Amino acid sequence: MKRTLILLAFVVAACQPSDDVAMSDHAPDAISLDGRDLYASAPDSALIARYEARKRDYEAHPGSADALIWYGRFSAYAGDYDKAIALFTEGIERFPDDARFYRHRGHRYIAIRELDRAIVDFEKASDLIEGTENEVEPDGMPNAQGIPVSTLHGNIYYHLGLAYYLKQDMRSALRAYERSLASGTYADNVVSNTHWLYMIHRRMGNEEAAAAVLEPISADMDIIENHAYHQLTLFYKGLMSEEELTGDGSAGDAIRYGVANWHFENHDVERAQNLLGSLLEEGTWASFGYLAAESDWITNYPDTD
Repeated sequence: MKRTLILLAFVVAACQPSDDVAMSDHAPDAISLDGRDLYASAPDSALIARYEARKRDYEAHPGSADALIWYGRFSAYAGDYDKAIALFTEGIERFPDDARFYRHRGHRYIAIRELDRAIVDFEKASDLIEGTENEVEPDGMPNAQGIPVSTLHGNIYYHLGLAYYLKQDMRSALRAYERSLASGTYADNVVSNTHWLYMIHRRMGNEEAAAAVLEPISADMDIIENHAYHQLTLFYKGLMSEEELTGDGSAGDAIRYGVANWHFENHDVERAQNLLGSLLEEGTWASFGYLAAESDWITNYPDTD
């Protein structure tokens, strides 16, 4: 399929308002890497109720760093990235040595495609945590078992790696993901970091390193949350077929991106283009798979016309 035909399809689809959002009501929530206006869907009533509770808690405890962080996190979950960034900026001004505010602001900068700003924040956060004890980071949207599977240090390095990956700076992304992998022991952390490390090594032409990073992966790993990344790493290792991969929402985006990238690295450019085009038509624009697909589309696929 020609690049221009796919591009036309996903530009038209991505620029359509959702059932919940009228594009004329407000400015776009983000601008895609290729210049499209992006709009967040309206949050459901349950999410609004949780957001309002976090807002009330912050208003009742205005001096609490934790209350401010949760208010900012739920502002982002509700789709108001600008407000979330403003709240985390307030936190940085009031608590300049608290790495969490840089970590969360950097995450939201990634969502709105402000990658250079995200990198500055995550690099600052990594400086602040140097020599400190790691800590489990509570989940804003808990998994089915209610067990947090990530840490503050791991999330800082993980998202720093993602920002560099989206900038196509593979050497810097590699360093960040290696630090993220080393910062935690949960199987969920192992598969998520291994997914990115495998792709980075393939991009850099390090075939032996790509194979080596998959060695700890097995089908019987105790995965709580990151099932999509587990499936992908099994696929990369040859223990799962493409047809067996399943996932919805952001998990489905991750799978489609990983498979597209695998086909690209195995020289099936047309298959990779078709998969990315489908993802960019149908995916969730704030998901990491979608973001990576955007970056690859504008960077790695020349116009074949």
